[in-house]
Amino acid sequence: MLGDKSVNEMWLTFRKVIHDLTDLHVPLKEEARKKKGKWLSRATIKKMKERHKAWKTYRQFPSEKNFETYRSIRNVVNSLVRKDEDNHRKMMLQSFKGKPKCFYGYMRSLQTVKENVTALKKDNGELTSSDQETVEVLGQYFKDVFTAEETKDVPVETERELDWEDTSVDFSVESIVRKLQKLPTDKSPGPDGIHNLLLHNCASDVAEPLSLIFKTSFESGVLPQEWTSAIVVPIFKKGAKNDRANYRPVSLTSVPCKVMESLIKEKLVKFLEKHDIISNSQHGFMSGKSCLTNLLESLECWTQALDDGYGLDIIYLDYRKAFDSVPHKRLIEKLKTYGITGSLRKWIESFLTSRKMKVGIRGTFSEEIEVISGVPQGSVLGPLLFLLFVNDLPRWIVNSMKMFADDTKLWCRIETVSDSESLQKDLDSLANWSQKWMLNFNASKCKVMHVGHKLNTKYYMNEQDGNMELSAVHEEKDLGVYFTSDLKPSTQCIKAAAKARRIIGMVRRNFKRLDKEDFLVIYKTYIRPHLEYCIQAWSPHLIKDIQCLERVQKSATNLIPALRKFSYTDRLKKIGLTTLQIRRARGDMIEVYKIMTGKDKIDKEQFFPLADNNYGLRGHSLKIRKDRSNLDIRKHFFSQRVVNAWNKLPQHVVDAPSVNSFKNRLDNLWKDMDVTSCAA
Repeated sequence: MLGDKSVNEMWLTFRKVIHDLTDLHVPLKEEARKKKGKWLSRATIKKMKERHKAWKTYRQFPSEKNFETYRSIRNVVNSLVRKDEDNHRKMMLQSFKGKPKCFYGYMRSLQTVKENVTALKKDNGELTSSDQETVEVLGQYFKDVFTAEETKDVPVETERELDWEDTSVDFSVESIVRKLQKLPTDKSPGPDGIHNLLLHNCASDVAEPLSLIFKTSFESGVLPQEWTSAIVVPIFKKGAKNDRANYRPVSLTSVPCKVMESLIKEKLVKFLEKHDIISNSQHGFMSGKSCLTNLLESLECWTQALDDGYGLDIIYLDYRKAFDSVPHKRLIEKLKTYGITGSLRKWIESFLTSRKMKVGIRGTFSEEIEVISGVPQGSVLGPLLFLLFVNDLPRWIVNSMKMFADDTKLWCRIETVSDSESLQKDLDSLANWSQKWMLNFNASKCKVMHVGHKLNTKYYMNEQDGNMELSAVHEEKDLGVYFTSDLKPSTQCIKAAAKARRIIGMVRRNFKRLDKEDFLVIYKTYIRPHLEYCIQAWSPHLIKDIQCLERVQKSATNLIPALRKFSYTDRLKKIGLTTLQIRRARGDMIEVYKIMTGKDKIDKEQFFPLADNNYGLRGHSLKIRKDRSNLDIRKHFFSQRVVNAWNKLPQHVVDAPSVNSFKNRLDNLWKDMDVTSCAA
């Protein structure tokens, strides 16, 4: 049925068959009526009718006897309602296990402040009065940020001859079935209306035609027209909700196209890793790297510089609409330098060009917009293509740089004012890079933080209107963690505690009678992660900061009414929790294990040089050297504070074959020990 047809015709035939079969065999879901108290049992409802009848009797024949009858039934009803409510809550929370999206969605529904798109300011300062006006305003704004690429002077790069083979991409039925069976079933469909749940449940039936479509598309370098269309959902970031600049466009694209992208990305990443193409400075969207590894490597350099007696100037760079303004021709040209050739490069070019999008909110859509630049946010290949576009940035500078996708920072050691000249030269080089590759920096949002010195160092960035001086800040949010110019974690502790306390307040208002099991679901999923996000990078050592976090957990355990009469220590034992300080020590050991065994792909020699064992000292084979530190900020940083505890571990714990095995062995070892003394 699909043979001897173009890719677009094959896709339209496949989509029509899927829609026809869906209409014929998939039943429509009835919209649930919003009925208050729908979780009440039949016995409770029957008793409520008796209560209502007793009340009518009392009102008709007022007497003490009739009122006592009514009050007795009312008390029974109240007890039954509480019991039904507790059972409903318990069933609901238990259903959230392994489904964090459902849990977060439910908790968001309890919030009184919603983050929906509201009326937006138009160019004349007036607010939009309808959803149609709102989507048109957003559509025009998203269109205005596109880069109109100058194709006459596209830089020509030397094509590297590596061993990329188009045949390495596997579009077999088996590989497609494997991908379809891993699809999340709660995601929204793309413009083609084919839902993840259907593809997941019918994986073995749809894999063969999809395999034929994928192979034909890849070999011809042509995509079905619907695959280059997207419905853009505006996601609110921060700031004023009526400012259109505070919304990020996320694309809903065809799910089968995402499956094909995933198969291509799988082989492309292996090719890039084999030839060590992605810069070591890049930590975004890469296996074995994360926000935590980015922050750990940065802070390792910063704390070492301060301990050596130097100051630091750290510059936080900001792109102007990074993902949406990547010029397509220049991106394709860059792929040559990485040895990406043949059908793959042709397919990626078709994937990027001739794209169209329309903004949608609450079932209302804007006019279709032609996409002339950028990589789709919400696609599978988009983030990787952006990494390849900015991959050569570190080669343009002489100082240190760390990146997490478009979050970029560079720094240098400062001893005298003249030391800042090299950093200024780096900024000038980056401005030249920006001009060459047409990905602009937003100088007004680029910041500099002076750490450990009071020298009058200033930095400028080239803009169209001339040089703009970068504003100096004493506090900056870097990958979700707040840093100050003294590098102490106090601000981050306060911010994290405040966020967790807001969640505790919301839980207290909406869950009146929590038991231990329900509390653990809520606490571990929704509260504690705020206190432990990237904690190895900013773990507190001052008593006031340690207590600031510990008081949050203490307050959270009071959510269980039955345990309020016990002390905090006893509450933890009954719930099965440990103090946050012990959890941080455990997390430190897990992170050391990941680094030492290569599961986190960062330079372990930079953090943990192995100890000399010339004297035949006792201990395991991965003991690390203990260095002297002059400053507390260095002494209590991750690479220094973990040494004693790690070196005390026995060989069988260090030799664990996996992270889970290491956790189990560590927990068994520390079960009856004073962990705080182990870490000393």
